[in-house]
Amino acid sequence: MATKKKSTSEFEEGDHVVYPAHGVGRIMAIETQVISGMTLDLIVIHFEKDRMTLRVPAAKSTSVGMRKLSSPDKLETALATLKGRARVKRTMWSRRAQEYEAKINSGDPVSIAEVVRDLHRNAGQPEQSYSERQIYEAALDRLAREVAAVEHIDETAAIERLEKVLRAA
Repeated sequence: MATKKKSTSEFEEGDHVVYPAHGVGRIMAIETQVISGMTLDLIVIHFEKDRMTLRVPAAKSTSVGMRKLSSPDKLETALATLKGRARVKRTMWSRRAQEYEAKINSGDPVSIAEVVRDLHRNAGQPEQSYSERQIYEAALDRLAREVAAVEHIDETAAIERLEKVLRAA
């Protein structure tokens, strides 16, 4: 049985948060549940885009990497990263793909921006492979969701903003 609580020390109901493996979600509730005889405070996060609800034990929220949205300054650093030169290592694609996935799942906007920057293709550049395109779109989507939440715009506008920065680089 769940009982509602208003907030934990760090997170409150209604806050947008970043869960590293899933991106930006909104805290729908903070509730107390008895599971296997133990009383746990759970943070209930809803991810609109994925139509998914996640319950995270409040005590584990920081150890799993859950955090509040980035500050506007941190986002500016991420956008500045997009303007830099792509740094593509000359290692095998499978190794680079693993590194890119790790950066995306870190939840850090600057690391995600590095992936977007490195995999972005301008007109006149060679086509991407299917797996490159998948990772690029996952990174762009994850970064756009955080930009949208921080700047209070919709995701489409956030993606357009990011692509505009990439084209100008």
